Formats: sequence, structure tokens, C-alpha cells
Amino acid sequence: MTEHGHSAEEVRDRIGAPPGRGVLRDVVYGGIDGSVTTFAIVAGVAGAGLSSFVIVALGLANVLADGFSMAAGNYSGTKAEVDNIKRLRQVEERHIAHHPDGERLEVREILAQKGLSGQVLEDATDAITADRENWIGLMLEGEYGLGGVDPHPMRAAVATFVAFLVAGMVPLMPFVIGIENAFAWSAWMTMAVFFAIGAMKSRWSLSAWWKSGLETLAIGGVAAGIAYFVGTLFHG
Repeated sequence: MTEHGHSAEEVRDRIGAPPGRGVLRDVVYGGIDGSVTTFAIVAGVAGAGLSSFVIVALGLANVLADGFSMAAGNYSGTKAEVDNIKRLRQVEERHIAHHPDGERLEVREILAQKGLSGQVLEDATDAITADRENWIGLMLEGEYGLGGVDPHPMRAAVATFVAFLVAGMVPLMPFVIGIENAFAWSAWMTMAVFFAIGAMKSRWSLSAWWKSGLETLAIGGVAAGIAYFVGTLFHG
């Protein structure tokens, strides 16, 4: 199966405007943490034998407050990445302005490590260093390992919060609705969310969907089990 087209126009458009890393990491991060932390509260409070009202109150507080906290933290962390890229760009701009020969040698070395040699290497070095933006972009990638597309702090924050909110509400729904055996329903629904997130994640990895789902299920199950065990220590 072809992941993308390879016509001249498709290649030009795709390489000219790369999509970046997207929000996959943020959605998986927020979804897993939302379901884990909320069910941990549900399991801990249920283990302590407290009422459904307490479970809902603490769970909602966690979904909103912790979800916002995670989104804010992800925003700050992603913004720090952007700020660091800007700082390194300014460093390279100064180096090119004051030490062009040394920076040209660095470009040549980067291209040589990519397999270029002889006259082709010299011509490529001349072509890259003739355009300041291309020069800086190559230095950021070759010297610092930075991609050509800057991350988006607000998009990362929104994706994290929405994923946390959606996944975090699942363990609470049986208690909000007030059905019988609410904790059992909450546990099964949360396990299903763990597995679904893992299975979805496999679309962007080499793991089989069931293997990725079971891996995420195991991680969430351990966290929930620890919380329930601690809660039982305070029962009664």
C-alpha cells in the first residue's frame, strides 16, 4: 500500500510544506494520562469504601484541574522547544556572519557524512551556502538534530486537554449515571479505553494492534491496581 503519491507535483508540495509531527504524541499522552489518573482516583476512593458522590466530585475535579495542568505543562514544554530553536537559529546567524569559512566547513562535513564527495560535494556546499535560509536550516538539522518544522504549542496544549477530558470522563460515567455495579462498569470501560488507545497508536508504529493495545492496557492496569490497593488500606 502506498502511503503517499510520488508524482512531481505531489513530491514538491509535500517536501515544500511538511506537516511536522502532528498531535499524535499529545493525544496519546493526554488520553492515557486522563484515563489512568481518573480511574486511579475512582479505584482509590472505591477501595476506601467512600460514596459515589465523593468519587464523582474528586473525579471531575481531577479531569478539569489535572487536564488543564497537563495542557499548560505541554504548552510550556513545547514553547520551550520553539524558543530553543529560535535561540539556535540566532546563534547560527551570528556564526555565519562572523565566521563564514568555519560554518562553510561545517556544511561541507554534514554533506560529506550524507555520502557526497568530490566535485559533487563542493558544488552542493556552494549551492547551500549561497542561500542563507537553506544554510541555517541545514545547520539546525545537521548540527543540532532539529527538524524543519517548528512544533505548535497551542495545538499541542488543546490536543492534550481534549484527549485528557474525553478519556478521563469514561471512568466517571457509570457513577454519574448511577447504574448498579458502577465500579465494575468503570473498570471494564477504562480497560477498554486503555486497549483502544494502544490499538490506535499501533497505526503509527510497527507493532500489531493487539500487542500495542495489550501493552497500554497493562500499563494502565498496573496504575489502577496500585491505586485500588492503597485505597483498601484506608477502608473503614
